[in-house]
Amino acid sequence: MRRRCQLACLISGLLIIFSGSLASSRLEDLKARYDPLVQKQAAKHGLPAELVHAVIRAESNYNQFAVSKKGALGLMQLMPETAMKYGVMNVFDAEQNIEGGVKYLKDLVKHYKGNRNLVLAAYNAGQQAVEKHNGIPPYSETKNYLKRVEYKNQYIRTKTIIYRYYDENGQLCLTNNPYYLPGRKN
Repeated sequence: MRRRCQLACLISGLLIIFSGSLASSRLEDLKARYDPLVQKQAAKHGLPAELVHAVIRAESNYNQFAVSKKGALGLMQLMPETAMKYGVMNVFDAEQNIEGGVKYLKDLVKHYKGNRNLVLAAYNAGQQAVEKHNGIPPYSETKNYLKRVEYKNQYIRTKTIIYRYYDENGQLCLTNNPYYLPGRKN
């Protein structure tokens, strides 16, 4: 009887290990599936792709159709107001959701001068909560979120490209928008 229990426990242990391996493999597959979109939007908006992946994993675990109890939607768990502000028409469209989330993250990075904890606290609890508490809100959910996000750099650097050109009067012009370059068709 004792031997049968050990065997059953051993089999159960193997199943748990095996299913854990499957879950990890599935997560890597999902990450790989969305990586081209993450790379594209991160490069377009000058953010580290690792940050975007870390936020997606913490927010939805790569579930494109995730809906939170508080109403956050999609991969990057955008609130409807945030989605609207950043031009996301379909929050369950992966590309739109990631682009909206990346734009929001970039604005937070600018506002909080790259401070990782403030950026992520604002993404999780809202900018109002960060301003109200003059820093990281004392919410256990937000504190746990900061630990869960697997982006450990304390400072988030943006990679804004500055384009130089001379206008028709010979004046040097600088822009971060490549669509403003002379001869570029919109």
